[in-house]
Amino acid sequence: MRPVLNRLRRAQGQLAAVISMVESGRDCKDVVTQLAAVSRALDRAGFKIVASGMRQCLDDSDTPPMTQEELEKLFLALA
Repeated sequence: MRPVLNRLRRAQGQLAAVISMVESGRDCKDVVTQLAAVSRALDRAGFKIVASGMRQCLDDSDTPPMTQEELEKLFLALA
């Protein structure tokens, strides 16, 4: 889970930068560009979480496997 935490922390730092930019009245284009970077960082963290969960479901024989519907919900939750 360390890579996920790193990605979330990166997004947190980027979001703090966006807030600071808005509060200081920075150019809208700069704010939107930075906000897009936050979105990408969160998407990557989310995909990493889903991928880790899928791997765990496939590798862990002690838990029942996820259904197709459960996997689809996980992916759709990122949309």
